Amino acid sequence: MDRSTIARLIVDRLESERPRIEAQWNKPDGTTTHYFVVDDLLPAELAKQVYAAFPRDGNGFFSRDTFREKKRTSSHLSEYPTILGEITYAIQSPEVIGWCAEVTGIEQLEPDPTLYAGGLSMMFKGDFLNPHIDNSHDAQRNRYRRLNALYYVSPNWSVEKGGNFELWNDDRTKPVTIISGDNRLVIMETNKTSWHSVSPVASDLARCCVSSYFFTKDSPDATGYFHVTSFDGRPDEKMKKVVSAADNALRNVVAKTLKLGRGKDEANTTKK
Repeated sequence: MDRSTIARLIVDRLESERPRIEAQWNKPDGTTTHYFVVDDLLPAELAKQVYAAFPRDGNGFFSRDTFREKKRTSSHLSEYPTILGEITYAIQSPEVIGWCAEVTGIEQLEPDPTLYAGGLSMMFKGDFLNPHIDNSHDAQRNRYRRLNALYYVSPNWSVEKGGNFELWNDDRTKPVTIISGDNRLVIMETNKTSWHSVSPVASDLARCCVSSYFFTKDSPDATGYFHVTSFDGRPDEKMKKVVSAADNALRNVVAKTLKLGRGKDEANTTKK
């Protein structure tokens, strides 16, 4: 199925739940980060095709393994079955982005065909993502990151399998837990305080996700700022909190001084 058809299916599904989505976005519970969740985003058979297209062992994916995170990612969509590129760029289509702009009130949203920090993600048993705020900008630092779209496709996923998406309260003491359920779309805002994480995966099966970021030239709070992806420890990880704070400060200085950014060499360079 081509991306334009998939984009139409996505918009139709979102529109069918527009009142509930608007209510969830406007009044987030347990977090100040605005977000919404939509289940059964695509026809079940199509979601199965997307999942089946992921390599079972994450072969060819870039591996991140630090105290901050453990996961595998890839933005080189041409190396995998066509459906993975079609679903990725369907989510980045003008129709989907335009619908999200209407509901969220964020004007002049733009996609990122380079998939900087986006694309495909796989997490295996023991993998995790500590609480963090995303890099503030795109790879060229011309636009601010505003929305994160996460589409999950692992069958029969449950809270017990871990790998749950988490949105934190302001002091990062308690998360809102969102199961990374099959055929589920989560869209959240990204800004200076949108702390989120992924709990450790407990399943022997892979947690598969298609992620995209949307950008604007204006910042979320109308002020100019820059920060790298910045991590924190979980509430019971006191030492990791200390180490993370120092690590964030150092990486911010290096990024601002040398204009470096992690993941730039992993961006998608092929035509979409």
